[in-house]
Amino acid sequence: MNGFINFIKPPGMSSAQAVFFVKKLIGQKAGHAGTLDPEAAGILPIMVGRGTKLFDYITDDLKVYLAEITFGASTDTQDAQGRILEKSASIPTEEEIKAVLGHFEGDILQVPPMYSALQQDGKRLYALAREGKTVEIAPRPVRVHSIAYIRQTQEDSHLLRIHCGKGTYIRTLCNDIGERLNSKAHMRFLLREQVGAFRMQEGVTMEELSRFVTTESPEKAWLQPPDKYLEHIPRIDVPSSIEKKLINGVSISREELPGNTQHPEGSFLRMYLQDEFICISQVKNGMLAVSTMYKTQCP
Repeated sequence: MNGFINFIKPPGMSSAQAVFFVKKLIGQKAGHAGTLDPEAAGILPIMVGRGTKLFDYITDDLKVYLAEITFGASTDTQDAQGRILEKSASIPTEEEIKAVLGHFEGDILQVPPMYSALQQDGKRLYALAREGKTVEIAPRPVRVHSIAYIRQTQEDSHLLRIHCGKGTYIRTLCNDIGERLNSKAHMRFLLREQVGAFRMQEGVTMEELSRFVTTESPEKAWLQPPDKYLEHIPRIDVPSSIEKKLINGVSISREELPGNTQHPEGSFLRMYLQDEFICISQVKNGMLAVSTMYKTQCP
């Protein structure tokens, strides 16, 4: 049982708890990619069995979130679970919100929140915050591809869809939008709709996964093949004449491959034998050296 689960995490569950749930359910080792805050819901990629070897190759440069921003108060955690710091009687209109969204698109600088897992002097920021301590946090560059206004949900709340790069804090984005509008704001709700190639439409909930496993549904109903989310890495089909060398982790020269394939130094390649995914190799000094062996059985 090896591959990826496109897991839809419910709110109130930490990423570690989600992995524990999967491990207990299927009796296999597992790990997650792309941590999601406990109160947030949505896509949490979970790697199962030998799929855990492929963590470093999953791309998470694109993330899509549906966020509800609420005006009138800022909180210490920048979301609805935090303690209110300041209130504001100024509640911006839909038109005013739309007018400032472009300011937060593109390559921007963002100051991460104190309640985050980032480390300073070897200690998590959230741990310092819980001790009542504050430290100066340097702004970090992040990329926000787009922010789309969706609709108003309540008198003081609105839905936004954000396409962004990794490292972007949506809580902070909501807080900063409030400041830009001379108001106070926080994030009331967050749903992650996409992480790299993992999309909501193909995800499975806790209930669905439990039902699939307990009824012994085919694994293809809930477990994706290990290389499905690695299509950003070029594929090479290796001839059977060098099967033994590849399986045993021996570096292969370009000349041994069909068409004398050319790839830049340092690039990664997915290697296949008879349509079976074997390993990921890296171009080093003109040779293809095995970086991660996926297939475990050798001839």
